[in-house]
Amino acid sequence: MFYYLCGKLAYSENGVAVIDCGGVGYKLTISTTTYQALPSIHSKNEQTVKLYTYLAVREDDVELFGFSTQTELNTFKLLITVSGVGPKAAISILSAMTPEKFAIAVCTDDKKTIGTANGIGPKTAARIILELKDKLMKESGKEFEKLTSTAVPSGKITARTAVSEAIDALVVLGYSRSEAMAALKDLDPTMELQEMIRLALKKLMRPGT
Repeated sequence: MFYYLCGKLAYSENGVAVIDCGGVGYKLTISTTTYQALPSIHSKNEQTVKLYTYLAVREDDVELFGFSTQTELNTFKLLITVSGVGPKAAISILSAMTPEKFAIAVCTDDKKTIGTANGIGPKTAARIILELKDKLMKESGKEFEKLTSTAVPSGKITARTAVSEAIDALVVLGYSRSEAMAALKDLDPTMELQEMIRLALKKLMRPGT
């Protein structure tokens, strides 16, 4: 129904934002991540904001959710495809971590990090990883292809190309190119791309790395 709302920020607190669009105030449920991205309502200048939206319709309720980025919206949509994870649980996860950190946690089987979200227990965290890991890796793969400067014919991916794509993958997830290169330098360049990324992420997630 709505893809995004753009208007004056009339009110905000952790969990809620109200946007005035043409004299109509739209109340949106938001994550802590989105709340922290919003400007202060106490500013002397009128603050115009844009939030991407998702309308959740249930038998007894209709609720509008808002997101500061398309990435957060897409992660939310992905989360609610998991059995037992509804909009509230998805917002809880996105309040505990950014979409990038969530993707890393899923790809590295990090149930502990996902479990830091309020109301998310070990079983739910494990189910999220089980149901989303392949989806996230495939989706990330599409992004890596966009970032690859040289098209490679199917079946002719070289070791050098795999390393290059792995670097691009880690950059998409929020790491610098130098960090990505350092994490990949000791890995076998002939291994499968997804395995290369998984092992590199484990190295990058180690304390002190």
